[in-house]
Amino acid sequence: MSRPSDHIDSKPVDVDAKIMNPNLGVVGWLRWFWRQLTSMRTALLLLLLLAIAAVPGSLVPQRSSDPNGVSQYFVDHKDTAPILDQFQMFDVYSSAWFSAIYLLLFVSLIGCVLPRTKHHIEALRAQPPVTPANLVRLPAYAKLTISGKSAEEVLEAARKVLKSDRYRVARYDRAAGGKGKLKTEAAITVSAERGYMRETGNLIFHFALVGVLIAVGFGGGFGFAGQRAFYEGQAFTNSLIAFDSFNPGRFFNSASLPPYTIQLDKFTAVYEEQNSNAIGQPVDFTAEVTTQIKGEEPQKQTIKVNEPLRIAGTDVYLLGHGYAPTVTVRDPEGNVVFTDSVNFLPQDKNLTSLGVIKL
Repeated sequence: MSRPSDHIDSKPVDVDAKIMNPNLGVVGWLRWFWRQLTSMRTALLLLLLLAIAAVPGSLVPQRSSDPNGVSQYFVDHKDTAPILDQFQMFDVYSSAWFSAIYLLLFVSLIGCVLPRTKHHIEALRAQPPVTPANLVRLPAYAKLTISGKSAEEVLEAARKVLKSDRYRVARYDRAAGGKGKLKTEAAITVSAERGYMRETGNLIFHFALVGVLIAVGFGGGFGFAGQRAFYEGQAFTNSLIAFDSFNPGRFFNSASLPPYTIQLDKFTAVYEEQNSNAIGQPVDFTAEVTTQIKGEEPQKQTIKVNEPLRIAGTDVYLLGHGYAPTVTVRDPEGNVVFTDSVNFLPQDKNLTSLGVIKL
C-alpha cells in the first residue's frame, strides 16, 4: 500500500536522551500544591491525621481540663514529663502541630467542596444530554419495534415511565444531517438521567464537617474552660477570681462572663455493694445545687456526670469529687486561729487525698 503524498516520517526516538520535565516556576509549583491540598484524598488523610493527633490528649492529662493531674504527672515522671512538655503533649488541642493539621484540613475541605458544589449546581440546572444519534457507540442498548402506536404516544409513555422512576427527562427534536454513511435521519427522542442525590448527600456531609470545624474553632477562640472545687453548703460565683484554674480562649473577653451563682446543697455518691465482682465500683454521682442568675429567682437543679447544667450560655460539668474535712487549728494558748472545711484533692481511685492549709 502506497503512502499518501503528504506523509511525513516522524523522527527516530533517541532512547538514550534524557527526559526533560517542564519548568513549573513558582506559580506552577504553588498551583500544583493547591491542587494537591484541595483534593478529596488529601482531605481524608488530614481528617485521619487529626484523629490520630488527638490520641495523646486522652493518654496524658491536659492543662485545660486536669491541671492537678499535670502537676502530679511531673512528680511521678520527672524524666519524661519535661520532654513531653516540649512537644506540647499537655496542651494537645492548643498545640502548634495540632492547630496546623486543623487549619490545613479546614482549607482543604473549603477548597475541595466549593468547586464541586459549583459544578454540581451547574449539572443540576443543565438539561439531560442529547440522545446520541448512533446507539452502537453506547455500552448497552436495545431495539424494540412497536406497532399500532404513534411516535407521540410512544414518547409520552416513555416519559411517564422514566418520570415515575425519578429520572430527569428532556425531549429533543433532531434534524436530518450528515454525509455519506454517517448520514442521520430526523428523529424525536427522549433523554433521561439521574444519580445526583449521591453527590448532593456527599456535599451536605462535607459542608456539615466544615460547619463542625468552624464551630469548634469559634468555641475554642471565644470560649473558656475553668475548674472550681467547693464543698456542700459552699457557693460559687462566676468570676475570674473564683476559679481554681482558668483557661481562656485566644479571643476571650473576661467581661463576657455571665453573672450567676451556684451553691452545692448536697452531693451523693453511690457505689456497688451487691455484686461481689464489682464491690466499690462507682454507680452514680449526683450534685443537687441551687442556681441564681442576676435579676432572677433561685432554682433547684441537678448535675450528673453525663448531664451537665446549662446556665446563662455556659455548661457546668461534674468532673470529680472528694473529701472536705473540717479542720480546727489552735495556738499554744488554746485559741482558735483557723476553722473551716478544706477541699482535699483525691490522688487515686481510692480517694487517697492531699490537702494544704495555709496560716
